[in-house]
Amino acid sequence: MGGIRRLNHAVLFVSQLERALDFYVDVLGFSVMSREPRMNAAFLRTAGSTNHHDLGLFGLGDGAPPRRRPGLGLYHLAWQVDTVDDLAALRETLSAGGALTGESSHGATLSLYGADPDGNEFEVMWMLPRANWGKYEDKAVVESLDIAAELQRWSGVRTAHEAGPTRPPTDHTRAQSTEEPRSG
Repeated sequence: MGGIRRLNHAVLFVSQLERALDFYVDVLGFSVMSREPRMNAAFLRTAGSTNHHDLGLFGLGDGAPPRRRPGLGLYHLAWQVDTVDDLAALRETLSAGGALTGESSHGATLSLYGADPDGNEFEVMWMLPRANWGKYEDKAVVESLDIAAELQRWSGVRTAHEAGPTRPPTDHTRAQSTEEPRSG
């Protein structure tokens, strides 16, 4: 038996679909590859992804109860960027949008933390080249992140290819609705 290879996509319930789309497209750079109005849903893809979609959003409406913390369930999702330069740029974007909630170094990864308008938490991370993990190969630490020092050391170094294949980015910033019924 082959077993699980990787996480393919995540699906989130949100209160206002359009507000969530604005956040994930404008702040995090996702593109909408499909919309399903019958379910008040949209499916998004990250640049270079080989997935059909990386994130599904289902709008529940303004009456949906907010998330409560602490509680059982998913803590956060983590998305990887290709360079520490990408991470630094997203830090500025998240900070300007009021969505940055924290940052840290985990030794083998450098991470930013944020929350979307509904409080769904996420991580955006850059992974050091595998050959440079050193003592962090088998450790999970939480240390301060000095993004300026990391930029000096790692600027221009790409590592997303170490996570698997990607495809060239497409421009589906706001995809059209998929309204034809499925045959079954």
